Amino acid sequence: MKIQITAELLDGLVLAILKQDDYYGYALTQRVKNVIDVSESTMYPVLRRLKKNGDLTTYDKPFQGRNRRYYHITEIGEQRLQEILRIWEGYKQNLDQIFYQKGGEK
Repeated sequence: MKIQITAELLDGLVLAILKQDDYYGYALTQRVKNVIDVSESTMYPVLRRLKKNGDLTTYDKPFQGRNRRYYHITEIGEQRLQEILRIWEGYKQNLDQIFYQKGGEK
């Protein structure tokens, strides 16, 4: 069984990873794939949307005769990540109350 990941949560994962360090697209996709089941065809539209919203910037860096496009979180992206984390904590606490409830009310 797979639990569906919302677009907002996927955005949060990407922003949290990029807060740690800049990544090029393929490496970022692999890092996200270590946590959730996601395809490259899902990730690139997410990256384009985050860039369009001002959450990310990009820059190119040569590697073995080709350019890799790196993604970097912006100040706007960091603020958005904080908002997603705030919402996630409340959501997680509510779920944990149900999942780990010990003989609660009926």
